[in-house]
Amino acid sequence: METPQRPAPGPAPLTAPPSANPPLAGRTALVTGAASGIGRACAQALAASGAHVHVVDKAAEAAKSLAAAIGGTAWVVDLAVPDVVDTLPADADIVVNNAGLQHVAPVHEFPPDRFALIQRVMVETPFRILRRTLPGMYERGWGRVVNISSVHGLRASPYKSAYVTAKHALEGLSKVVALEAAEHGVTSNCVCPGYVRTPLVENQIADQARTHGISEEEVVGRVMLERSAIKRLIEPADVAEAVLWLCGPRTGHITGTSLSMDGGWTAN
Repeated sequence: METPQRPAPGPAPLTAPPSANPPLAGRTALVTGAASGIGRACAQALAASGAHVHVVDKAAEAAKSLAAAIGGTAWVVDLAVPDVVDTLPADADIVVNNAGLQHVAPVHEFPPDRFALIQRVMVETPFRILRRTLPGMYERGWGRVVNISSVHGLRASPYKSAYVTAKHALEGLSKVVALEAAEHGVTSNCVCPGYVRTPLVENQIADQARTHGISEEEVVGRVMLERSAIKRLIEPADVAEAVLWLCGPRTGHITGTSLSMDGGWTAN
């Protein structure tokens, strides 16, 4: 792991206009998987609202570049290594558990080591991060935990046993934290998007187009969004806005919830 250097504040991100009184001024946020996709959008949105953001990712150059751009701190770590969490800062007021990975295979062919890796990164690591950061939130009497779950935290799909298991477990962890942390002024919620336009999803689109011999547009409309009423991918910035809202000043009574952003998938 590289020892981070806190850079001088950089230019404001392009995701939000500067504010004279940013609502998260003086707060510190820790975002995992922050170098791209949803995590990157969350880091940008939180920084634009005044928070100092710890950008946690194993993609070194992308993490450092983003941290420099938003005036944050890059932490280049592999969250598949459990003890690495102990090297991360414990002073976060806001934790966004976002890091994740995917593997698609039927249960009887699913590699056990891959299943274990997904649970480690997407369940054990959030637990370890919260175990480390919650005491400080309790002491300060304020905190926000936002877990990036998924529609697959609420519904199942075939061939995604590890991912669905991990997201369901993250939902349970989030609710337990909500109950324990309420008396300390700390909330814990999940955001549950459907398919988001991230590098991971775009790679899946290309792979399925090749596998099924259909266009990428057909993959999105006929395969990925078959159960969604809204037939378009969600943008990372839209998820980040939901995260930012849950971290805001008027959401102190919203805890233990799962905010669906699935285009109507779970309405079926």
